[in-house]
Amino acid sequence: MPSLTLLILIFLVALVYASVGQGGASGYLAAMTLLEYAPAFMASSALILNLFVAGTAWLMFRRAGHGSRELLWPFVAGSVPAALLGGWLPVSPRTYGGLLALALVVAAVRLWLPAAQPPRRLNPPTRLAAGLIGAAIGLVSGIVGVGGGIFLSPLLILLGWADPKRSAAASAGFIVVNSAAGLAGRVAAGRLLIGTCWPLIGAAFLGGLVGSRLGAHRFSGLWMRRLLAGVLAVAAGKLAVAHG
Repeated sequence: MPSLTLLILIFLVALVYASVGQGGASGYLAAMTLLEYAPAFMASSALILNLFVAGTAWLMFRRAGHGSRELLWPFVAGSVPAALLGGWLPVSPRTYGGLLALALVVAAVRLWLPAAQPPRRLNPPTRLAAGLIGAAIGLVSGIVGVGGGIFLSPLLILLGWADPKRSAAASAGFIVVNSAAGLAGRVAAGRLLIGTCWPLIGAAFLGGLVGSRLGAHRFSGLWMRRLLAGVLAVAAGKLAVAHG
């Protein structure tokens, strides 16, 4: 049975991440790293929680009118086979720890900085560029156990491909599909470990419901994101020490 501390952390992580269209896997992994859970359980649990939280966020942002299938599908087309491969590939604890530490650092920077402002004129990416980017993100995401939205979202904004709300909606949809592909890869490899994950799903779903409703309409919460960024940085440092 997960500890009360972990349940509270999962709820808060889901709330903050869902408010910006993210599933929260990097935050869940950081929390489980600090509480010293097994890597195999961490990756499987984080992907399952992602499905619930990002799925809720995707629905809320789409209902608010921010969804765009045209923006999303080329990234998904590239990411799905790569995420399947990443979820299936066996990796050493050292490799997993290094990739996870990198993902946590990227997520910490993303959460710490204020939301980037896109150019006044948005230009959608070419299908080839979107597919290649989706494949690269999908492979890393499938290995580590994240949905990849924390990588995709800032790219969409910084490259002038989407505004913050549309970026959040696209990232949420990307995370749902990517997480499902990563889980399928783990099932195919016989490495899906769920254990006592159900209480975590409840905590993540509630946090994601609250956070996505706030984010789809009007919510900044920069101080909350920066607090979470500090937690991610500490977890990344712990992994770097353990696997350095």
